[in-house]
Amino acid sequence: MKKNERIDIVYEDKDILVVNKPYGLLTIATDKEKEKTLFHRVYTYIKKKNKNNKIFIVHRLDKDTSGLVLFAKTELLKLKLQNDWDNLVKERKYLAVVNGVLDNDRGTVTSWLKETKTLLTYSSKDGDGKKAITEYRVVKSNNKYSLLDISIKTGRKNQIRVHMKDIGHPIVGDYKYGEKDNFKRMYLHAYRLKLINPINGKILEFETDVPSSFIELIK
Repeated sequence: MKKNERIDIVYEDKDILVVNKPYGLLTIATDKEKEKTLFHRVYTYIKKKNKNNKIFIVHRLDKDTSGLVLFAKTELLKLKLQNDWDNLVKERKYLAVVNGVLDNDRGTVTSWLKETKTLLTYSSKDGDGKKAITEYRVVKSNNKYSLLDISIKTGRKNQIRVHMKDIGHPIVGDYKYGEKDNFKRMYLHAYRLKLINPINGKILEFETDVPSSFIELIK
């Protein structure tokens, strides 16, 4: 495996594989890109270990979001996880650096998300769409940015990004929902995942370190 195709393995057993996805990498293929994806890297890794190995995507992160992504090694586990994801997942936590200083140290954003024809997610004012709930807590602020610890109670597309925009504090480096700036990445990182393995009932907990770039920005 080439150096730029390596994967950062957080955990692996006979059932699952958890990796720390870098920012700027698609989770799965699109019409325009088939090989420069996290799935392709994991597939290559698993096949090199044993050509009969299989791997299945369970959930995904946006291209510009880094952090924990879980893969299943059997189709049965994949289906069990996807069919009951909201109940099996007990915690999904993110770190985000947002623009500005928040008025409140913690809060909850609830809205109903819809999507435009150009695939832009937005909060509906009439209660129509998919319900999304985001909780946040301010960890640290300077006079320009705030580091937030974010917990999502629902896993909607672009949920955190839209909700941060809604409260007037878009994520740093989010060109889609935020401000145009010169940052090389979007400052959103999925750092904690806690869930129940539906095969054996065991509780699994995974966590990654705070990216050093987040710490530098919030000094």
